[in-house]
Amino acid sequence: MRVGLAMPTALSVMAGGALGGWLGPGGNSLWLTTLLGMLLLLLAAVRGRYCLWWLMACWGLVAVQSQWANQLPLGLTGEDVRVEGRVAETQQVKDGMRLLLDVQRCEAPARRPACKGLERVRVSAYAFADVLPKPGERWQMTLRLRPPTGFMNPGTFDFAHWLWREGIHATGYVRQDPPSKRLTAAPFSLRQQAHAGLQDQPLAPRTKRWLAALTLGLGDQLVQDDWELLNASGTTHLVVISGLHVGLVASFVLLIARQAARWVSPGNWRLQAWPWWLSGVAALGYAVLAGMAPPAMRAMIMTVVGLWVMSGRHAPGPWQGWWLALAAVLMLDPVALWRPGLWLSFLAVAWLIIIWQGRPRPQGLRGWGWALLRSQLLLAPLMAAAVLIAFGRVAPAAPLINLIAVPFMSLVMVPLALLGWLLTPLPYASTAAWWLFEQGLEVFYTALEYAVVHWPQWEPPRYLHLPWALGLCVTALSWGLPGMAAWLRRGALVAVIVVPFWPASPRSAEGELIITVYDVGQGQLVELRSADYRMLVDTGPRYRSGFMPIETLWPPGQYFDRVMVSHGDSDHAGGVQALRDQHRVGEWRAPSSEPLAVASNACERGDRWQRDGVSYQVLWPNAEQAEASANDRSCVLAIDVGGQRVVITGDVGREVERRLVGDLDAPITALVAGHHGSASSSGPQFVRAADPRHVIFSAGRDNPFGHPSDTVVRRFREQGSCLWNTAQDGAVQLRLMPGAAPEIKTLRQVFKPRQRC
Repeated sequence: MRVGLAMPTALSVMAGGALGGWLGPGGNSLWLTTLLGMLLLLLAAVRGRYCLWWLMACWGLVAVQSQWANQLPLGLTGEDVRVEGRVAETQQVKDGMRLLLDVQRCEAPARRPACKGLERVRVSAYAFADVLPKPGERWQMTLRLRPPTGFMNPGTFDFAHWLWREGIHATGYVRQDPPSKRLTAAPFSLRQQAHAGLQDQPLAPRTKRWLAALTLGLGDQLVQDDWELLNASGTTHLVVISGLHVGLVASFVLLIARQAARWVSPGNWRLQAWPWWLSGVAALGYAVLAGMAPPAMRAMIMTVVGLWVMSGRHAPGPWQGWWLALAAVLMLDPVALWRPGLWLSFLAVAWLIIIWQGRPRPQGLRGWGWALLRSQLLLAPLMAAAVLIAFGRVAPAAPLINLIAVPFMSLVMVPLALLGWLLTPLPYASTAAWWLFEQGLEVFYTALEYAVVHWPQWEPPRYLHLPWALGLCVTALSWGLPGMAAWLRRGALVAVIVVPFWPASPRSAEGELIITVYDVGQGQLVELRSADYRMLVDTGPRYRSGFMPIETLWPPGQYFDRVMVSHGDSDHAGGVQALRDQHRVGEWRAPSSEPLAVASNACERGDRWQRDGVSYQVLWPNAEQAEASANDRSCVLAIDVGGQRVVITGDVGREVERRLVGDLDAPITALVAGHHGSASSSGPQFVRAADPRHVIFSAGRDNPFGHPSDTVVRRFREQGSCLWNTAQDGAVQLRLMPGAAPEIKTLRQVFKPRQRC
């Protein structure tokens, strides 16, 4: 590619990819591509030199849209499909393992949509007794799949979008019957061979995990505790195969090769091109060894372009090289446009070009040390702003940690890790290098834990994201750009310090209550929040893998005045452990006979309290209900806000509902339907007596129980109720205020407004 075409080519692919992502799964790329093709022919007749850019835009559009098109058809949701595929990755989870499969063949049941477009799936497996799948092996499995989805809650990680941009077209689990069968063993893989050899080393398990991640790109070997520590300290980038690792390999090979060139041809060694070529080949080889994941591919391309620029042979300038690398990455992988990592890495490189352009090259150890310090100090605020916008969090200690961690990893840890591999033919020498790595890792790990405890990760309110990010950007620009006034630099620093103390969003008025029914899958979690009071009803489910949706809702350290667990079923009490370990709770309440992992007071009929002008009353259970079923012992809570009433019934059945009819002061403003909309609840008499204006079903998407029941849905519709379902609408939020009409909104309305009831 000519250097002069790099920028328009990159912009063309970006435009096509942005359009493809904006159209979403409903976009029809076939007719749009046909239209673009016709315009291309017309353009070719008028201005032929623009054809390449138009083709690149079409390529970006088609590549991104194909990600949507290859997803599992809705008609196969919950159906058993038979697949043959290669195991790409394995990861141990509680009681089983998680597999990433590259599908080579897929057979759907008769009279169902075909699944030929399915290319990659992510499934949980609990059925392997003797032979466990290994990366590279081909297996035949029966899977129960669903399209890639995630929970829809405000301000949380968009798991569905992450699956899409990673090219995962379905999720699910492996069926035990018929049993899975291994078809072929894994072919020879230097990467897997190296990993197997690493497992035989006399090293601690944590050391093996980090060596596999740092040198082989096997990030799936890190456990959840490792990732939580890296995220909380803002050092995740250090363990991903990126420019740091690929650049070190290329620099080491270049250093050795240029020294060899000096010995071979001392008269003209500076003019030799082969050291630069050899360094580029080394960067490519290491990226391939590390699995050529998107970060490794980006780092390899940027390193090769950087080597070309520095070689000085008809090479482009830094900005031309930057655009050339971006164009190459997007041409190879247009979906990378939607990955935050792409923009974080290219933004960092662009800023380094800006702050060093026109400056002399550092000389000596002191000069390079000051250059590293200056680069890190100027890079930290800009990257913090980018991370805040992309992920909604900031690690306050990240700039200080990275100031020490980046050179420590660059000059000590990664070289020791790579040196161990180079010395593999000398077992004792290799073990010695990795033993030193292990000691350094212990120091590194201890320092991160200390920093995280004393400067925990900050997830500011959403209204602070933009002002604080702007403040950080202004600070970076005022100190990084030449010729900026001293008063502007000092003012930017003051602004960044002041923004965290920005006046909070408007305080809730007396008597105002915000009720949020979160999307937690097949379970229930309701938050009640007023001016000075915060309460939870239920804690959501806990899945077999150990995952609890409540962990994704808030940063650690939240305080709840009261948590009422309606009953002990796992879909209501599954998150108790996470709530106990990560947050603070003033009082726990649950039915007296329910065994919970925490000490709790009993919730009994007749309990009343009032906070911030809001009245709360427990309608059930009676004291004599100790022998009833767990569902019929559920705590039933009624809330009154200036005559507007909300009732949360847990999982009580029709018999209990009939006993509650006399306690209802109809019409009910909102009812959280009993038992997720099961036919065992929401009986005709109760529905007529409650006459709810709004009904909220807290149910899982495509759940196997068929919740909410068609009969129950029909019953509420005949009553004239407005129906909401967390499975379809995401989190449902109800705002109540005395003397004002209730306001209800969902996360789905942000993307697809629905008609108001």
